[in-house]
Amino acid sequence: MKDHLGRTIEYLRISLTDRCNYRCIYCMPEEGVVSLPHEQILRIEEIAHLVRIAADLGIKSVRLTGGEPLVRKGVVDLVRDVANTPGIENVSLTTNGVLLPKMASDLKRAGLSRVNISLDTLEEDQFAYITRRGHLHETLDGIAAALEAGFDPVKINAVTVRSLNQDYLAFARLSMDRPLHVRFIEYMPVGDSAGVAGCGWGPDDVVPNEEVLETINAQAREAGLPELVPAGGDSPLGWGPARYWEFPGAKGTVGFISAMSNHFCSQCNRVRLTADGKLRPCLFSDVELDVRDALRRGDDEGVRAAFAEALRIKPDEHHNKVGTERNMSQIGG
Repeated sequence: MKDHLGRTIEYLRISLTDRCNYRCIYCMPEEGVVSLPHEQILRIEEIAHLVRIAADLGIKSVRLTGGEPLVRKGVVDLVRDVANTPGIENVSLTTNGVLLPKMASDLKRAGLSRVNISLDTLEEDQFAYITRRGHLHETLDGIAAALEAGFDPVKINAVTVRSLNQDYLAFARLSMDRPLHVRFIEYMPVGDSAGVAGCGWGPDDVVPNEEVLETINAQAREAGLPELVPAGGDSPLGWGPARYWEFPGAKGTVGFISAMSNHFCSQCNRVRLTADGKLRPCLFSDVELDVRDALRRGDDEGVRAAFAEALRIKPDEHHNKVGTERNMSQIGG
């Protein structure tokens, strides 16, 4: 599929639920969001059918998100259906990792290609502050379970927020001894006036990735470690926009996703599907196209028409838009 600007669209991110077992400060209010009624959420069978239509149109990669996708009943069966869909080359999942010790092996056997685990700090107290209810060891156990199950790559997603004063070098060092691929993601203004975070988004809290890279290298020199160098040909490029670096001889890599300081809209290859069946051409655009009704009346042509319209109206870039009507947990991380 090509959009109106000639960009190839082959990546579909699907939110399975707006529910989560955490309340991360940049994702939703402490009290959570009002959950969508059960009847408004796409059924697992409906999602699988939509993926078949999308694959026929040219979608090759599917990422399952939430909320927290592993709280969704039937997720393993969905992974199996999607992985067995002709034309789908990659099925991935973004999770906070809490349920991976119980589910990683089943997900791997079902055909999950790769897993991304959200982790924004390696300090216990700060982890509790960011997630509002989590324990650091739960996510660390999830990372270990993903590696043990044989997932490759296993990526760690760390949102950088200046006021959190995170230890970037500690994160980067995770890539040295294990095949972990740490990605630093610039803090993005998603949500109601971008103020749902608890700490509240503001331009002063955005840490440009170039600054993170410089900080890691300065700290590495002080610690007697080598600096990061551009990653070689074995870097886990995947379907996303990250740029990868590595410590010489390391088993993993360090990636940077510069959504704010050096946005990659001209190479965007994706559309999003919310848990209640709305296609979003862009994370920062509040324009949505309903596919749920078409799915439920068996109107495959209606679903195809919605994809065609999404490609026709996909923005050229986010134009530094601040705030979206839905929170990140409602759009799909």
